[in-house]
Amino acid sequence: MKRVLVANRGEIALRIIRACHEEGLEAVAVFSDADRLSPHVRAADQAIPIGPPLPSESYLRIDKLLDAARASGSEAVHPGYGFLAERPAFAQAVSEAGLIFVGPSADAIRAMGDKTEARRRMAAAGVPIVPGMTVAVSGAEAGKAAREIGFPILVKASAGGGGRGMRVVREPAALEGALEAAASEALKAFGDASVYLEKYVERPRHIEIQVLADHLRTAHLGERECSVQRRHQKLVEEAPSVAVSLQLRERMGAAAVAAAKAVGYRGAGTCEFLLAPDGAFYFLEMNTRIQVEHPVTELAYGVDLVREQLRIAQGLPMRLPENELVPRGWALECRITSEDPANGFLPSTGRLEYLRPPAGPGVRWDGGFETGNDITLFYDSLLGKIIVWGPDRAEAINRMRRVGGIRKAVEQGVLKSGIMYECVKHNVEVVLAGSIRDDGPLPDTEMNLIAAQERYAEVLSNNVQLVLMLSSMLHSIGVGNMLPSWVRVVCVDINPAVVTKLSDRGSMQTVGVVTDVGLFLHRLAEALRG
Repeated sequence: MKRVLVANRGEIALRIIRACHEEGLEAVAVFSDADRLSPHVRAADQAIPIGPPLPSESYLRIDKLLDAARASGSEAVHPGYGFLAERPAFAQAVSEAGLIFVGPSADAIRAMGDKTEARRRMAAAGVPIVPGMTVAVSGAEAGKAAREIGFPILVKASAGGGGRGMRVVREPAALEGALEAAASEALKAFGDASVYLEKYVERPRHIEIQVLADHLRTAHLGERECSVQRRHQKLVEEAPSVAVSLQLRERMGAAAVAAAKAVGYRGAGTCEFLLAPDGAFYFLEMNTRIQVEHPVTELAYGVDLVREQLRIAQGLPMRLPENELVPRGWALECRITSEDPANGFLPSTGRLEYLRPPAGPGVRWDGGFETGNDITLFYDSLLGKIIVWGPDRAEAINRMRRVGGIRKAVEQGVLKSGIMYECVKHNVEVVLAGSIRDDGPLPDTEMNLIAAQERYAEVLSNNVQLVLMLSSMLHSIGVGNMLPSWVRVVCVDINPAVVTKLSDRGSMQTVGVVTDVGLFLHRLAEALRG
């Protein structure tokens, strides 16, 4: 294996390309029309266009990806995460084309992708599962099953994940509507409307175990805690977890290893568990790919998971010691997304006008964009990840506080990313530093974010008057039209009462709200000097 085609985009494509180079392998990028200027395209040894921006016409086209692999002379394909990474048809097509799929077999992906089938296999392997069903259900059967399980229950998509096709039902009267809603959402997201029922575990922790498996052995690399979520989407991850003792880590690790062995797993994978307040844990699902949050495990355990994936795919043994690994220090990750927290976390698009990745001791930035790139609605909203490491949890939190306070790190078109960085800071201060404790309740993340949103709105509203004054002054002296495009940031969702026409003399028709006034003044001074 000398050349690997990376069948993905953004930060994970760039991450894989770097790992290929460090393993002495060539990397081939693919890109849609929207990604032609993306960093992963330039970082690769070759880059092949695969079509229009829509994923269904580019990154989800198995035929185009295989054509690109053949045209580039690639011997292997790495799927990354998302897109086709957990589609057994893709893994099978790659293998049938005579190429190496950097990941588990199609059979293993298929076994773990069907949640009811996975529950049956896990129960047979002695892995604890949440009480509930191991077959899909509908209609009258659901009512009977729900009564046997006991409310509250969780309706879940059989073929899904990521919070889609999932509904909590606390009383019998709500069951029928929840079944219809979950089935409809599952059909749209996964092409499969089947759902099943399981007991709803109140206020659990979300703990996942990283596993690696080669042709000789299967090992685990401890836990990650991913309990800070919004709408079932992870926001903050850390390794290790304050709630997991050495003994519990050994038990959960053994369960994850048993789960992987039950499907003949090869490569890197993650077993997700629910950890109940009483200390019981239950298998949730297995992600048969590299995870978004894999860097916290890498920093805590000193293992490059992507490079190990590449080694295992070549039939080489993984470079892990035979004895059990012990975490060193503490790692935290905050996801940075192109979502607007002041507007219900709706996607936000525009041009990335300014980017200065956070840096410093113990700080890592995994991003897939750079200054000048366009952020579109075609793909996932993840822009990058801030990961920090410290000798202990307190130091890691302090480092995240520092990088979370860099509000001028990103500035993008209609994206108020100063708010994003405030989100990082707020999560660290309120959620990590105070709410997730081994002896305390889990945070109400939604309430925390609502409070943060109100705080940001107040901060921005206070800045509006200054921006209004400066803009009016510039227009009054006849230089308003000379302002660079970054001044024309439109923010219509913070304070609609002040979003009005600024002046009849200039081309700027709306009020610009700048989240970082210091940066605004600095650039304004440069513009006037010019």
